[in-house]
Amino acid sequence: MKKVFAVTLGILTAIGGFIDVGDFVASSQAGARFGMSLAWVLVLGVLGICVYSEMAGRVTAISNLAVFDLIRERLGPRVALVNLVAAFLVTLITLGAELGGVALALELASGVYYLLWVPVAGFVLWIALWRLKFETLERVFGLAGLTLVVFLVALPHLHPQWSSLWQQASQPVPSGSENWNTYGYFAVSLFASAMTPYEVFFFSSGGVEEKWGPDELPVMRANVFVGFPLGGLLSLGIMATAAALFHPLDAQVNSVGQAALPVAVGLGRVGLIVVILGIFAATFGAALENGLSAGYTVAQYFGWQWGKRVAPRAAARFHFVVLLAIVIGVLVLFTTIDPVQLTEFMLVFNAVILPLTYLPILVVANDREYLGDHVNGWFTNLLATIFLVILVIVSIAAIPLMIVTGMGG
Repeated sequence: MKKVFAVTLGILTAIGGFIDVGDFVASSQAGARFGMSLAWVLVLGVLGICVYSEMAGRVTAISNLAVFDLIRERLGPRVALVNLVAAFLVTLITLGAELGGVALALELASGVYYLLWVPVAGFVLWIALWRLKFETLERVFGLAGLTLVVFLVALPHLHPQWSSLWQQASQPVPSGSENWNTYGYFAVSLFASAMTPYEVFFFSSGGVEEKWGPDELPVMRANVFVGFPLGGLLSLGIMATAAALFHPLDAQVNSVGQAALPVAVGLGRVGLIVVILGIFAATFGAALENGLSAGYTVAQYFGWQWGKRVAPRAAARFHFVVLLAIVIGVLVLFTTIDPVQLTEFMLVFNAVILPLTYLPILVVANDREYLGDHVNGWFTNLLATIFLVILVIVSIAAIPLMIVTGMGG
């Protein structure tokens, strides 16, 4: 049982990274508008995040330092500052969107307008990050997020045309009235959602929290190769249910409630209850990741004491940054901006900064001064380089595609 709990860091990271409020809608929209023809993007994203997360986890296990610590030390404060500013701003706004996702889940459950839940969600998040142990956070919300398997359970109850879904997945081209621009926009958004920067910062810092060393390399790899593919599988389930229910009707999805509808249609009231629980767990888990990642990156850059492994008083500046990030996230939502649109918008900017996040990890993972004989092998470097080229292409294409398509409209 202890070994099973050991992989919950990867499960929490994967669910919070792959399945957040924007990803619910993005995967559902992709399924509704393109069927399964964008499934390959999620598969590619899973492979990419596994390659770079394994490197980040290995760096942490061997050096006993978080990746951002080493980025500043290895590349210097100026380069690290650019990385910090970009990653922190994106993480900050994404945190606001995730709090909105929590509030939307509570609105689905209670019927009370979501903005009334926002300050409650922010306060509970702060208390959880301030008082609860790291292991408690990862296990409770990592495992609760597994209720999203309900999408996979609901799929056969929708009686899809399996041959049609397979044909769509095997023919990655726009369908119907869609064009290559919108296809490209959704491909960029889905890929960016799989490789969001805060995932690797959270995963690496979580390894420090759990005191990984060389002996924990198998545990780290289990986290990577179980947790992240699981998150990708759940995303594929969301896409497939939307493809089964909405795509034949040529209907679009624009809200979390609509994204949950296939489960309600397939499994009824019980399915709806379970999917609301899953949405809450996944978005709250994503908010936990973003809140901690905001504190991790700033504290590691400035060399402050940080983390849940020490008393809050000993890491006061770290906890202040976390609290400040939560307050700003709540204030952003009080502008009444749609949290779903906010997250989709930030996915584009996630795509823009992807090379800034992953190139330094590749550099550090090849430095024998830190890793000795545990540096990347030729095969890992080959895969990492291929994905780095893809990241650069995605980064360049993101904003033009957003402008040309009007954010996929």
